[in-house]
Amino acid sequence: MSASTSGATTRPAARPTVLAGSAAIGEAMIAAGCRFFAGYPMTPFTEVLEHMAARLPEVGGVCVNAESESEAIGMAWGAAATGTPAATGSTGQGLSLMQESLAEIVHARLPLVVLNMARAQGDYHQATRGGGHGDYRHLVLAPCDVREAVELTGYAFHLAEYRRSPVLVMGDYYLAHTHVSVDVRPTDFGPLPPRDWALDGSSGGTGAAKLISPLSDRKQRHAGDRADAGYDLAEFYVRRGAALERMVAETEPRAETGFLADAEVVVIAYGTPALYVRQAVSDLRALGRRVGYVRPITLVPFPSDIVRAAAADARVVAVYENSGGQMVDDVRLAVLGAAPVRFIGRLSLDPSGFGIAPDLDVGAMRHRVEALFEPAHETPSR
Repeated sequence: MSASTSGATTRPAARPTVLAGSAAIGEAMIAAGCRFFAGYPMTPFTEVLEHMAARLPEVGGVCVNAESESEAIGMAWGAAATGTPAATGSTGQGLSLMQESLAEIVHARLPLVVLNMARAQGDYHQATRGGGHGDYRHLVLAPCDVREAVELTGYAFHLAEYRRSPVLVMGDYYLAHTHVSVDVRPTDFGPLPPRDWALDGSSGGTGAAKLISPLSDRKQRHAGDRADAGYDLAEFYVRRGAALERMVAETEPRAETGFLADAEVVVIAYGTPALYVRQAVSDLRALGRRVGYVRPITLVPFPSDIVRAAAADARVVAVYENSGGQMVDDVRLAVLGAAPVRFIGRLSLDPSGFGIAPDLDVGAMRHRVEALFEPAHETPSR
C-alpha cells in the first residue's frame, strides 16, 4: 500500500490529546489562527459551534451564534474583510442558504474557511460545483478521519490566506463524534503574502480607499460622460475567472492510493466511507483478489491524473459514495473511457437522517466489491 499526500509541513514534537472530532477541528482552527467564527446550530455542525463558543473567547477571538446561516456567513465575510482569520459552516442544508454569499466572497477575494459537517455524502455537487451565481470556484478538501481533519483544517486556513479565497472542508457525523488521540498544535505550511488588502479604516497610503467587493477590485471608472461610468463588470469577471483557473491548476491534487500495481478492479471513495472501502480492499487482497483503491483528498482540484493512472490497466473502476452517486461524474471524466465505471454505493441513513449509516459495513462493502469480478460488471452502469 502506498500513500500520496503533499504539502510542506513542519511541526513541533507531538503532544496528543484525546478529543471528539468536532473539538479537534475547533482546536485546529484556533491553532491555525482563526479568531472569528459564526454559525447556526444544525447537527452535526452544532458541536463545532459549541466548541468555538467556549474556546474562542479564551484566545481573544469572537464566536457568534447567528440567527441564520445567511447571517453567519455574512458576519464571517465582514470579519474576513478586516484580515481576521475567519470561518463558518453548517451541514449541507445550511450551506444551501450560504451559497449566494459564498459566490460573492469568492469574487471579493476573501480568505475564509467553510466547514460542511455533512449528513451522508449528498453534498458533493454542492461543494465542487456550487449553488451560487457567476463563474466561481473554490478549493475543497475531504478528510477521512479526525487526525487528517486536523491537518487539512490547518491546510485550509493556509490555502485560504495564500489564495485569498474560501476553502471548503468536507466533514461529517463520524468526524464530529469520533474520539481520538490527536496532536492539534499549529503546522507551518510556508510563508504567506502580506494582508495589505485588508480593510483597516485607512486609505492604504495611496490616497485611494481599499475596495473589497464582488463587483470589482478597482474603483469605478471616472469618465467625462456618464455612459462610461461605473464598474467594468465583464473585465473583472473575466480576470477573476482566469485567476480562479490558475488557483485550481496551481494547487496540487492530493490522494491516497493502495494496492494499484496489478489491480484489475479499482475502487474510488472519499471521506469516512473510504475507510470502509480501504478495509474491504485490504481484506480482499488477503484473499488473492487483485483490487486497489484511490481516495481523493482534494475534491477540487480533483486528482484526475491519479485516478486515470489507476484505471489504465483496470478491468473496471467502481465508485462508492453514501449518496445517489455524484463523484461518478468526475471519475468518468478522469478515466476517459479507459475502463467502465460503476457506482456501487447508495444513500444510507439511520432513522434520524444523519447518524450511523447501516450501509457502512466492511463485510457488505467487501461483498459488493467482490461482485465486480463477475463478467456481468464489465459494462458501464450507475
